[in-house]
Amino acid sequence: MPKRSKEMLVDLWMSLLLVWITCVPSISATPIGGQSRTAQTEGSAPAVASGLGEGQRLLSRAKRGWVWNQMFVLEEFSGRDPILVGRLHTDLDVGNKNIKYVLAGEGAGTIFAINELTGDIHAMKRLDREEKAEYTLTAQVVNADTDEPLEPPSEFIIKVQDINDNPPQFIEGPYRASVPEMSGVGTPVTRVTATDADDPVYGNSAKLIYSILDGQPYFSVDPNSATIKIALHGMDREMREEYLVVIQAKDMGGHMGGLSGTTTVTITLTDINDNPPKFTKSLYEFGIPEDLPIGKTGGKVKADDRDIGENAKSTYNIIEGDDLGIFEIVTDAQTQEGILRLKKPLDYESKKAYTLKLEATNIRSEPGSGGPFKDTATVKIVVEDADEPPVFSKPMYLLEVSENAPINKVIGTVTARDPDSSGSPIRYFIDRHTDLERQFNINVDDGKITLAKPLDRETDMWHNITVTAAEVGNYSQISRAIVAIRVMDINDNAPEFATEYEAFLCENGKPGQVIQTVSAIDKDDPIQGHYFDYSLVPEMFNNPNFTIKNNQDNSISIVTKHDSFRRQKQEMYFLPIIVTDNGNPPMSSTNTLTIRVCGCSRDGIVQSCNVEAYVLPIGLSMGALIAILACIILLLVVLFVTLRRHKNEPLIIKDDEDVRENIIRYDDEGGGEEDTEAFDIATLQNPDGINGYLPRKDIKPDLQFMPRAGQHSGPNGVDVDEFINVRLHEADNDPTAPPYDSIQIYGYEGRGSIAGSLSSLETASSDSDQNYDYLREWGPRFRRLGELYSVGESDRET
Repeated sequence: MPKRSKEMLVDLWMSLLLVWITCVPSISATPIGGQSRTAQTEGSAPAVASGLGEGQRLLSRAKRGWVWNQMFVLEEFSGRDPILVGRLHTDLDVGNKNIKYVLAGEGAGTIFAINELTGDIHAMKRLDREEKAEYTLTAQVVNADTDEPLEPPSEFIIKVQDINDNPPQFIEGPYRASVPEMSGVGTPVTRVTATDADDPVYGNSAKLIYSILDGQPYFSVDPNSATIKIALHGMDREMREEYLVVIQAKDMGGHMGGLSGTTTVTITLTDINDNPPKFTKSLYEFGIPEDLPIGKTGGKVKADDRDIGENAKSTYNIIEGDDLGIFEIVTDAQTQEGILRLKKPLDYESKKAYTLKLEATNIRSEPGSGGPFKDTATVKIVVEDADEPPVFSKPMYLLEVSENAPINKVIGTVTARDPDSSGSPIRYFIDRHTDLERQFNINVDDGKITLAKPLDRETDMWHNITVTAAEVGNYSQISRAIVAIRVMDINDNAPEFATEYEAFLCENGKPGQVIQTVSAIDKDDPIQGHYFDYSLVPEMFNNPNFTIKNNQDNSISIVTKHDSFRRQKQEMYFLPIIVTDNGNPPMSSTNTLTIRVCGCSRDGIVQSCNVEAYVLPIGLSMGALIAILACIILLLVVLFVTLRRHKNEPLIIKDDEDVRENIIRYDDEGGGEEDTEAFDIATLQNPDGINGYLPRKDIKPDLQFMPRAGQHSGPNGVDVDEFINVRLHEADNDPTAPPYDSIQIYGYEGRGSIAGSLSSLETASSDSDQNYDYLREWGPRFRRLGELYSVGESDRET
């Protein structure tokens, strides 16, 4: 601590020496014979003039009465009394002269105060250079009584002198950096930066020196540039990946008493490909069943790599033992395993074991490493026997059969064998989903395919069926083969006209005129192609009207023999033509060509082919016929309009009283049983009531029908279901019934109750004829009811 105070005292004396050196050269001479005024901090000096002759005049800049230097004050001063910053003095201050000093500007009166009589300036508060480094103030000498300025004001600066009161700080810390593993000594890792708020110009308060506190011997730091470097050779990420380094920055050039700050730097070693892949085992053994499907996994191998990321990725290859190309190995992108798969099927009977040599190779390699790292391993594969399905001699069979082949003819044979050593017998079947019409059969023992139904090439030229083969005793092992059957053509179809031809012949035609070209088609398809022969039927060989001409392209032309064709004579001609093919045996058919005689223009354009020739002799022209036809159409239109106006009224009355549903509501109470206007009481009658025809009130029929015969009940009457069925039958056969549903409500209570009906509606007897004594015999529940009716009878008797 005493040493620290001694260093601060040395700094203070150095600053005062600089002030003195600055102030002394500022004192200059004034003109001779003029008034001399000098302002100084502690005293005055006489003006000096030399080297001037008498009568000579000194040419120089006029000097002010103030001579100023920068004043300094230490920051963070914490004494009891205000600290003296400096003293102002003017030549006007000669002792007892009535003057005073006035201070103005930044901090005047608050931070800085001046003695009006002596000009001493004191700092009244504790100053901090990091908050404000300098203050600009104005000094002036005024009359103490009148405050009249005696000199113009002058500015001066008070600078706050720095002391080492701020430690270095790492603003951007803590830091993270990375460097590749195995980097050489001296390889730069990163650079840190510390800042110091003290004055970097004055003294060593802001001069920083860097050092490493924690992280040796792995890293070092440059004391001036703060660059962190590798300090140890062969740093391996696989041994240790992350390091924590503590860096210190110290001011005062690193000397004793300087302030310091620290930060941490987390350094991570990044991976390089410096480790080869290594199989977990040198020998792998797998058992693979021979029926394993192609592309399925047969086994997995793994080559570990201590590196990470892309440096740890490897590819696998089969370098020995797979000359037939049965296996392949691929890399699983997620687990980095080598997956052994089948490219071709295995056969236990032909080869029971395989020995493969695998190689794992890194995808990436470092420059100068001599190529990617590799490792090898051996894989022994044992083929396991499995019950395999039968194997056809061919995956697809092509058979041919003539379309006239007889039933049960053998078309061809399919064969299959059991590849297992047991050699089980094979049974053959046809998949009927591919032979829905059951046109073929197969012998289950020898695989011979026979014809079950006649074939027609013109209907289906190809038949594709699927034949299945299964082992005897194990029908779960099934194999399939496709059998394509081609139906060979025979000449079983006669040729015929390509279309229904109709020729038109002009009345004014010339002899030898071609009126139609005819061609033929044949459904058969001979190998040598089609050739058709055309001829007239024998009875038409000497046809006086037409003849045929062969065009040598399987077509003929119909040619006229004269020009005397008239519609009045004959309107239509029929020309039968025989068409014969060149098959073996040849087939032929007779086709008839229709020829119409038409009226044509002079240019031979057909105009009319109707029966006008039979009407024209009457004397009516075509225009007259058209006029007559127009009149007939007009009369029909007038008649239709008249009938529409006198149309019959509809069966259903469309007015406000029209009833569209047979649900009728009556909101009036009515006049009792004698009121028959409110509703039809007949709908409530039972089957034993009055029978007769009841007219419908919801429609207005146009025709009447005879009343229906009443249903006379026997001694026990009819049941309600029979009654409803009768009414339903009558409604269904009633031509006046409306075309919508009808809801009939019947008040009939049915039969079978020993109590009978309690209703008095339409009963054959009156109340006085009925005896209610039986109500008393029904028990206590009906006793009160019997008393009421008994009282009613007594009242009527009285």
